[in-house]
Amino acid sequence: MTENIQQNEEKKSVSFIEQKVIDDLAEGKNGGRIQTRFPPEPNGYLHIGHAKAIAIDFGLAKKYGGTCNLRFDDTNPQKEDTEYINSIEQDIKWLGFEWANIYYASDYFQQLWDFAVWLIKQGRAYVDEQSSEVIAQQKGTTTSPGTNSPYRDRPVEESLRLFNFMNSGKCEPGTLTLRAKIDMAHPNMLFRDPLLYRVLNMPHVKTGTKWNAYPMYDFAHGQSDYLEGVTHSWCTLEFVEHRPLYDLFVQWMREWIAECGATAESGSKLFTLHSSLLTYQGPRQTEFNKLNLNYILLSKRNLRLLVSEGMVSGWDDPRMPTICGYRRRGYSPAGIQKFIDKIGYTKIDALNDTALFESALREDLNQRAWRVSAVLNPVKVVITNYPEGQTEMLTAVNNPENEADGMHEIEFSRELWIERDDFMEVAEKKFMRLAPGKEVRLKNAYIIKCNEEHAFDKDDEGRVTTIYCTYDPETRSGMPGADRKIKGKTLHWISCHNAVKAEVRMYDRLWKIENPRDELKRLEDEEGIKGAEALKRMYNPDSLHVINDCYVEPFAAQQPSLTYLQFQRIGYFNVDPDSTPSKPVFNKTVGLKDTKNK
Repeated sequence: MTENIQQNEEKKSVSFIEQKVIDDLAEGKNGGRIQTRFPPEPNGYLHIGHAKAIAIDFGLAKKYGGTCNLRFDDTNPQKEDTEYINSIEQDIKWLGFEWANIYYASDYFQQLWDFAVWLIKQGRAYVDEQSSEVIAQQKGTTTSPGTNSPYRDRPVEESLRLFNFMNSGKCEPGTLTLRAKIDMAHPNMLFRDPLLYRVLNMPHVKTGTKWNAYPMYDFAHGQSDYLEGVTHSWCTLEFVEHRPLYDLFVQWMREWIAECGATAESGSKLFTLHSSLLTYQGPRQTEFNKLNLNYILLSKRNLRLLVSEGMVSGWDDPRMPTICGYRRRGYSPAGIQKFIDKIGYTKIDALNDTALFESALREDLNQRAWRVSAVLNPVKVVITNYPEGQTEMLTAVNNPENEADGMHEIEFSRELWIERDDFMEVAEKKFMRLAPGKEVRLKNAYIIKCNEEHAFDKDDEGRVTTIYCTYDPETRSGMPGADRKIKGKTLHWISCHNAVKAEVRMYDRLWKIENPRDELKRLEDEEGIKGAEALKRMYNPDSLHVINDCYVEPFAAQQPSLTYLQFQRIGYFNVDPDSTPSKPVFNKTVGLKDTKNK
């Protein structure tokens, strides 16, 4: 009884996808082997939605002793570039994952071509001479059947001749396509003689000029899975309708391999690598919900527009939802994984709250970020009873959550910078910071008291320039007098003597609309506005605010790029790659608390 309860609890604690893996391994499917793949198209940088797929593709394979391959879906040379390939590899490694092998869909172009030739000979494919517009019209609707192409029953020999012509470099793009012969009345529109090949007549980054006709995604994807020996093919919910076609093409390939045998006829190294293909059960596709976040737009096409239109500084702009953008802003791989674990994998599309993402990030950064002092809106404090010209070195804990992170020194002197908001000329009743006659504790230092008479100076515009205080020398942190109780809060500060001027970049939401994806659709459907113009309608012009008149302690200025920091009492920040010791630059990652939803 207890054992059954434990098993039920274990089942509840894993996603439906993971449970399928557990069940498959228990049943000994594919020889008790698990093999997955992450198949991005190298036509842009990865975004946070891809991180969810990466986490399950690589994560479950590792957890259950399997392997995960990285496979680039490079079937569309019009948009692909080695820049994107390099960035994808870097992002996956940064997230903490390693692939078993790197493959490309183009590795299988010869096998896919030979397979297509076999389909033509089998009477399951034909070359069509109609335009894409006519083919689309002939597809019919969800409530009415399609119309057969007049070329559907053309002789096999003629289709073979034209198929070879498609790859000759002499065929005009758009004039010939290869289509599967399935069923133009099928209730699933994807079965109505789908395209298998189209002519592009352009070089490929890996294969050069060998190919002028390229396979379509639906034809290449499942076959690539099969040739690699993938056991579990995971994708998002929009591919639910594609699954029957995926299964059909895989079944056809199984028949082709059974007829041809696992020979070197196609020149495929994969036939040698996977000698079990003849008995291989094949991949099984399972779909899960996409990662959708409010105030965030996930679409490589739209992200590319943001870059090309200059609305952001690049793919790694910290406002971008790209993996490299989050990395530059200061998000941690563990924080991203925590968020993915929180939302899980389901069959229901949902709009997740960005606040949940930020909450998961805070949980992680609280454990890893070093505490430093930074003053973003400074006002000077002069401690009148502290000796002029004297300085002393105090110690500060790098991270109270991790003793192993050690300590660093901070300088104390007669003149300090504090936050302007930490002072009030005439204190309200509940104001517990610095004001005439009030005491506060300075973090890691002394208790100071603002003078009641001549408490501050102002400039000609009435702005406070200098605050005058005295300190209690018996109250330094670590001394017996440090236990003296006061009503005031503990403030952060920086010595004016060695403060380093810094640039701090504060970020807000890139979009003014909570659900920009739906708003884009509305703008296009109702107002006929699309592309860059639609994006500019939703764009938040105040999403970046740069502060130049702020100071950080020297320890913060010396940290290398991408160091996780907590500016005490302000928020979590990251050292930007633009930063130098003489001119440090910091990106605000997230505040210490969620203030937007209050």
